[in-house]
Amino acid sequence: MSSEHAHEDAPPLTEEIAPGTAADPAVGGTERATVTVDGTPVTVEAGATLLDAVEAVDTDEYVPALCSYDRQEIGPRSECRTCMVETEAEGIVPACSHPAEDGMSVSTDAEAAAQARDVNLDLVLSNHNLRCTTCGKNGRCELQDASIEQEVEEPRYGVLDERDEYEPLDDTSSFIQIDRNKCILCNRCVEACNDVQVEGVLRMEGSGQDTRIGFQSDAETMEDSTCVSCGHCATVCPTGSLVEKGIEDATTIPIPGFTQKNSVGKAIESSGETKGPMTPKKRDTDRREDPDAAASTPNAPSADDVATDGWAGFEGGEWP
Repeated sequence: MSSEHAHEDAPPLTEEIAPGTAADPAVGGTERATVTVDGTPVTVEAGATLLDAVEAVDTDEYVPALCSYDRQEIGPRSECRTCMVETEAEGIVPACSHPAEDGMSVSTDAEAAAQARDVNLDLVLSNHNLRCTTCGKNGRCELQDASIEQEVEEPRYGVLDERDEYEPLDDTSSFIQIDRNKCILCNRCVEACNDVQVEGVLRMEGSGQDTRIGFQSDAETMEDSTCVSCGHCATVCPTGSLVEKGIEDATTIPIPGFTQKNSVGKAIESSGETKGPMTPKKRDTDRREDPDAAASTPNAPSADDVATDGWAGFEGGEWP
């Protein structure tokens, strides 16, 4: 996960960036396999998981997989455990991270598997701000979709609805807003940032109930982080935890005095300080050696940056 969680034998992608799952061992099967899912045989390619087999047939039961992205080498993480299925040989297993092996038989409608999915979905909901009508992902949220499909009306463990327990919105970035109250700790954003974009900005930090999205640079806010505003984290986020600015309050009910921010209660605002498009992590060494480059725009590219990165004409100000 973060540099603190990195496998001892797995080197980071670079000397400074901790990987997400890029250095983890592959979890798929080693050979092409035929698996029977709810009585229907399906053949999947080498590297496939049971989730691939489940998604290849019209299953008896809906099997969500909130922490699985299955593209761009993101995941699986087996964090949410909403994809539990029953196998003949090994009992209840998470489909997203179990290899598909020839001859396996899988049941999605087994009572124990269905109950495990329901319980785990309710556990995810218990730590989630369910103010969907003020969420920028309302209507395109995977957790919302799973809850509707599972006909969840009242999660058995309650929901995160105590405003005093909410973390403030991080509204400091001009491009991405973070609402950690909606994070399900799926780790997709961390992997997109570190394994796909190789920017080394995000990480998971803390432990237990204090686990949260943080920054590898130890910054407190997105504005002060080394974010390059590529937006990939918001693209892969299954909920409204990371949302592109401009649509963060698109579904807020238009009632006077009611806003997305006051629905949470607290927000950390931007300092208003102008930042350039280059990342401190990438430019840090140059900044120390070239103090003139950091005169008025802290992260602005130096003359060498402009020459090598195509930022000719950049005179400071917001990201184009």
